[in-house]
Amino acid sequence: MAKTKYKRVLLKLSGEAFSGNQGYGIDAAVLSRIAKQIKEVKGMGLEIAIVVGSGNIWRGAEAEKNLGMDRVTADYAGMLATVINCIALQDRLEREGVETRTQSALEIKQVAEPYIRRQAIHHLEEGRVVIFAAGTGNPYMTTDTAAALRAIEIGAEVLLKGTHVDGIYNADPHKVPTAKKFDKLTYLKALNMRLQVMDSTALSLCLENKLPIIVFDVQAPGNIEKAVLGEKIGTLVS
Repeated sequence: MAKTKYKRVLLKLSGEAFSGNQGYGIDAAVLSRIAKQIKEVKGMGLEIAIVVGSGNIWRGAEAEKNLGMDRVTADYAGMLATVINCIALQDRLEREGVETRTQSALEIKQVAEPYIRRQAIHHLEEGRVVIFAAGTGNPYMTTDTAAALRAIEIGAEVLLKGTHVDGIYNADPHKVPTAKKFDKLTYLKALNMRLQVMDSTALSLCLENKLPIIVFDVQAPGNIEKAVLGEKIGTLVS
């Protein structure tokens, strides 16, 4: 069995990654592929926690702009959307035989445990996958910030950001064919270039706590395994 480079990781999954080519909602085939990848790396003895975004269902900033919603209300709706994604992922993982716990920053005790740091760490030490729902529980805070915060709180060694592109570019590669991909970046360069791979709060948290970030395409088969084995993949921010 291959030995992972890390003992404990935080995997951030963008909501867009869940929708696949549909552009909205949850693509069952994509969800299954992601769950199988997580099962594979879990079988290597890795402790893995997950934060899921909601961009495949809801975006608070867009709801404020397009619907005229109060931003705080719109952001809480976005937190609830992450719960939907988290429950779907938990169900898929458990069908694969992976013991999983979902913890929510908003109290929804019928479907998820409340977020308790020490309980989350205990679950990881007992071999369970832990999924963190509802972001930080605060408006104006992205799920990237939640991922950085939770990673630091649980002592993760790396933040793996699985998205729908294969790394960080100087422009949107879906819109600009000549966009340049970066293999490595410093936190400060990513902040100064405003590359939008992560918001400034998340990047600053990682900078202050020396938490490396790997941005990669989560939909490509085997990419999560490559990331945890320390193979060159995506873009490293450190």
